[in-house]
Amino acid sequence: MIRAKLWLRCAVVHDPVTPLVVQPAVIGWEAKQRQVDLTIERTFNGEELLSRMKGWVTVEPSKVIEVIKEFGILKVLDDKELVIEMEEPQTFNNLQKALNDAFGTEVDIELIQKHSYRQ
Repeated sequence: MIRAKLWLRCAVVHDPVTPLVVQPAVIGWEAKQRQVDLTIERTFNGEELLSRMKGWVTVEPSKVIEVIKEFGILKVLDDKELVIEMEEPQTFNNLQKALNDAFGTEVDIELIQKHSYRQ
């Protein structure tokens, strides 16, 4: 298995950016007749995190997700970093070409070396 980092063009500063989970979402409840002191803390999955970039990047995240799903899966590694997991090095090359064909220089991927992440 290989992993790649996804870079998208920021709509504001036009630099390549990638989303990170800085703090997990905390979900609670409001009850009509009593106080509910219960919260759930969880991070986003890969597609949820990328979807949250809508309006902040120059491409439509749902379209990027469609292209990526043909070649690999989006994951949030260590509850923080968005990566794309693929089985073969050739798949990385094919995904890179498909992203370039669909989005030009607005979307790019970068191979993550094995020593940069834990299995």
